[in-house]
Amino acid sequence: MKNYINWALRLIPAIILLQTLFFKFTAHPDSVAIFSKLHAEPFGRIFSGILELFTAVLILNPKTTFWGAILGFFTMLGAIASHLFILGIDTNDDGGKLFYLALTVLVFCVILLFKFKKK
Repeated sequence: MKNYINWALRLIPAIILLQTLFFKFTAHPDSVAIFSKLHAEPFGRIFSGILELFTAVLILNPKTTFWGAILGFFTMLGAIASHLFILGIDTNDDGGKLFYLALTVLVFCVILLFKFKKK
């Protein structure tokens, strides 16, 4: 049972991170609009996509989960700060979906940090 919980704790944030890559790497209009508002289009969009891909891979590998959780924690702090101070919680009429997904990944990363902390 413990193994299933550990996998779920890693899979949920990784899936959330990976599902956004399509939008970032294909220059979806919503993604372009978000990063344009942040004055980070296209480099910020592409960089954040690469960072989130790297984070998801690290989280999924049990030997690097801790480091992926650290990277994910700080990446999501940046995303949440962008929503709170620049974009707003409801971005492009998404009802806050992107904000709440970032918050979910942040919470899972905190759990992973405690669960897989280096001794």
